Amino acid sequence: MSDHTPASARPASPRFHLAQFNVATLRFPLGDPRMAEFVALLEPVNALADAAPGFVWRLTEEGEPDATGMRPAGDDVIINYSVWESAEALWDFVYRSPHLETMRRRREWFGRHADAHLVLWWVPAGRTPTVGEALERLALLRDRGPSPRAFTFASSYTAEEAAAAGAAGAGAGETASV
Repeated sequence: MSDHTPASARPASPRFHLAQFNVATLRFPLGDPRMAEFVALLEPVNALADAAPGFVWRLTEEGEPDATGMRPAGDDVIINYSVWESAEALWDFVYRSPHLETMRRRREWFGRHADAHLVLWWVPAGRTPTVGEALERLALLRDRGPSPRAFTFASSYTAEEAAAAGAAGAGAGETASV
């Protein structure tokens, strides 16, 4: 895992940042011609994220520009993992930027998920969450539903609510020390 932080300076960090992790089940292997448009969009969409206001970090595979080669959730499942200064910053990138057009086309490239495929949680500013932690948070959301430890945009919690519940910063099975 490597850190991909944009060259531009970021504003002073709040006490917590929002981690987001999502999974997508490929309809075809990435090398398949039917995936060519998606693969071509990876670099520009990642550059858009890197330059977005409130962006903090995104997961990349060592020596690669993205994490599409990492398959911790299954051989046919790609992951997307990033950290943002706030829920508003992430929302703006996802739904108020050119990223939205790529999302609208997701059914061309990815299967539907019966279970939750996106999870959000708060981490202390400056701490990079692990892939294992992300998988735990997604499993927690799938097993128990939204909570201060693992939630969605539709059922969100503030950093203060997560901290008060002891849920900000620790892995899904750990107790936070905030």
